[in-house]
Amino acid sequence: MDIYRIKGGKKLSGEVCISGAKNAALPIIVASLLAEGKTVLKNVPNLMDIRTIIKVIEVLGAKCEFSQEKNTLSITAENIKSNEVPYELVKTMRASYYVMGPLLALNGEAVVSLPGGCAIGERPVDIHLSGFEAMGAEITLEHGNITARTGKDKLKGASYKMSKVSVGATANLMMGAVLAKGKTILENCAMEPDIVDLGSFLIKMGAKITGLGTERIEIEGVKKLNAVTYTVMPDRIEAGTFLIAGAITGGKVTIKKIVPEHIGALIDSLREMGYRVDTSKDSATVYPSKKLKGTIIRAVPYPGFPTDLQAPVMALASVVPGISTVTETIFENRFTHVPELRRMGADITIEGNTAIVRGVKSLSSAPVMMSDLRAGAALVVAALAAKGETEIRRIYHSDRGYENLPEKLSSLGARIERIPGGA
Repeated sequence: MDIYRIKGGKKLSGEVCISGAKNAALPIIVASLLAEGKTVLKNVPNLMDIRTIIKVIEVLGAKCEFSQEKNTLSITAENIKSNEVPYELVKTMRASYYVMGPLLALNGEAVVSLPGGCAIGERPVDIHLSGFEAMGAEITLEHGNITARTGKDKLKGASYKMSKVSVGATANLMMGAVLAKGKTILENCAMEPDIVDLGSFLIKMGAKITGLGTERIEIEGVKKLNAVTYTVMPDRIEAGTFLIAGAITGGKVTIKKIVPEHIGALIDSLREMGYRVDTSKDSATVYPSKKLKGTIIRAVPYPGFPTDLQAPVMALASVVPGISTVTETIFENRFTHVPELRRMGADITIEGNTAIVRGVKSLSSAPVMMSDLRAGAALVVAALAAKGETEIRRIYHSDRGYENLPEKLSSLGARIERIPGGA
């Protein structure tokens, strides 16, 4: 397996362009199954997860052409005959589960293995299934597969309130409802920009959706959707990670091609720590500061602080003077990065779902290991600021969510290498 070798202590400086949003692109790619004709998606990041979801829809019968250099994906989905996604694909990425909504809408049946993915908690799919049951599907579990069927009828519009906010369930149920008979009302919906982007894509194809970006989304089913050309929004998590990287190294870093409002909670937290952050229409710049202090961070659904930036910001807090607290409210096992940060000298104590972080003067290099995508980002961020040379293993996790990470960091002055074949 490849490793990262990072020589820390270098202030990052310069500008970097942010890629398309993985968490928006994944459901949008799946939603293209609903359209008649050739869908063209632009600003699609070249990531492991993207390549996996392409394999998923190809298994179902879609024809795809992915220009990785141009970040453009063409999809023709007029021959969707298979209704089953095999375990070999679902186990590698949880987002494979998104196909349930489109398959039920198109064919009245979906067979999907129980999902896998990152080791950050159970993340049950019961909200997805309960929603589809409310819309008339019958759910059975056999041999590790979940089968959903609507019988002779298609999905029917229904009112459904999710037991808790779920980005995945909101996306899945939206995709099922756009071709359902009648009106669907979804309550306690996720308000994340990724959901708004998916909804905007569906609307461009001809769906009738109101309430995007609120807790209540209404969908009036239509008979068909048409293929369109659509540009995926920028990745707010990548944007936040690069801002944090600039902050922890004491550099001046500008991130471009972003929507600053999407990372408003992070910008607020950085300013509370004492960093100066300036924003424009499509960029943000973080500046070094000598007057830093700890802060209180609570990872909650959007528009609050994103759980996907909880780990990287904890790495930053570990070198900010004073005490910070970082509370995780969404996933029950998302502190797997803490033992690795401790190996690098961080002073972090866990009490329930809260990490108490006492800032130290500096971190030091150590061999560390990624446990999941965002935990991996935290280790990269920490290594950029640490004294000495850090080796990070299992970097395939970062390949799932960060496009050209070493190259982008190197363009800012980071001393980072990808070493093939590391242990």
